[in-house]
Amino acid sequence: MYDVIAIGCGPFNLGLAALASEVDDIEIAVLDSRPEFTWHRGLMFEDAMLQVSFLADLVSLVEPAHHLSFLSFLRATDRLYQFYVREKFHPTRREYETYLRWCAAQLESLHFGHHVREVVWDGSAFLLTVERGEAVLRFEARHLVVGVGTEPYVPAALSDLPADRFLHSADYLFRRPDLLAAGHVTVVGSGQSGAECTLDLLRSSAPAVSWLTRTAAFTPLDYSKLVLEMTTPSYVDYFHALDEPVRNQLVKDQWRHYKGISAETLEDIHDELYARDQVAAPVELQVGVGVQSAAVGPDGVELTMLHADTGRTFHHTTDVVVAATGYRNRPLPFMTSLQPLLDHDASGRWILNRNHSASSTTVPDRIFVANADLHSHGVAAPDLGLGAIRNATILNTIAAREVFRLPKSTAFTTFTIPG
Repeated sequence: MYDVIAIGCGPFNLGLAALASEVDDIEIAVLDSRPEFTWHRGLMFEDAMLQVSFLADLVSLVEPAHHLSFLSFLRATDRLYQFYVREKFHPTRREYETYLRWCAAQLESLHFGHHVREVVWDGSAFLLTVERGEAVLRFEARHLVVGVGTEPYVPAALSDLPADRFLHSADYLFRRPDLLAAGHVTVVGSGQSGAECTLDLLRSSAPAVSWLTRTAAFTPLDYSKLVLEMTTPSYVDYFHALDEPVRNQLVKDQWRHYKGISAETLEDIHDELYARDQVAAPVELQVGVGVQSAAVGPDGVELTMLHADTGRTFHHTTDVVVAATGYRNRPLPFMTSLQPLLDHDASGRWILNRNHSASSTTVPDRIFVANADLHSHGVAAPDLGLGAIRNATILNTIAAREVFRLPKSTAFTTFTIPG
């Protein structure tokens, strides 16, 4: 019998295990179907930077002196002074994954190669049926944390393209040799992933490149200081208390806070465009266009595009399409029997309490959610900087006491009505 079982081992549940490792009276197990911990391998460009400070590690914003902090990792790997002299708060993405794997290697609570097939509630505990190779195992837990993360999203208009003509940006580096051998590559989508794929193609000087997006511009990430206060617990408190329709609209309006492109990447792209203008294969950038349909013809992949401002359609032909079209929450087939026990909003989503538990009269404060709470907790939900605070909140609730002291003030901005 575990106090808590976390399903899925991305950075958020890994952080939960890290914080719990120093709490003697909470027994935790983290189950993941993958054979080992990995993080965004298909987009691990050599110079790709993390978009948040190193303080957004697994533990530091709750326990800065924790033995699994990023600074502890630097000390253990004899890189602390190099990091100090570098004078940059943002690690590379590759270094951050190395840090995460370093943490995972020290946590005995992690169980990889464990596929959760079913979870049921027996009236006092959750019973998990888990597959490990050919064996079927049984686990019991008083609490669950569901953190299976997201999966690549492919729009219906692109879903029927054959694998040799299409890939999601999540697999970019695995398919890079094929892309560089193509005559013309088209990237669809203008978030950070689409920008990084486009930049890599431009630097290669090999194929002709098109970069197409539905947005009205290649929009930079809004990374100004006071806007970043919307990723703090203070704003989460405010956002969670709003009515559901208001929250839904805010999430739509605030996409630039977490789906834009870093200013540095946009500058690098412009530099490559300027250098490539006279010497390499042609480049096309187009905004305000969306893919309506796609099919393979005699000349390659033919995309039917809709121009938003005029309402007119046109055809775009290419050899390979890279869909930088984002991610969606993974389905939860193992939760089927528990769905009737949980409260749902008008859109069919779980109603989540401020402490990240799923609202329920049958299992109150028993099921918690990591990184599937954008609709309830706002733009901070996918931000790595919220992970430690979320996990501390969950562990405090499970322990029924303040195991971790949470910050009382996290923003200069006041979001609520004064008084």
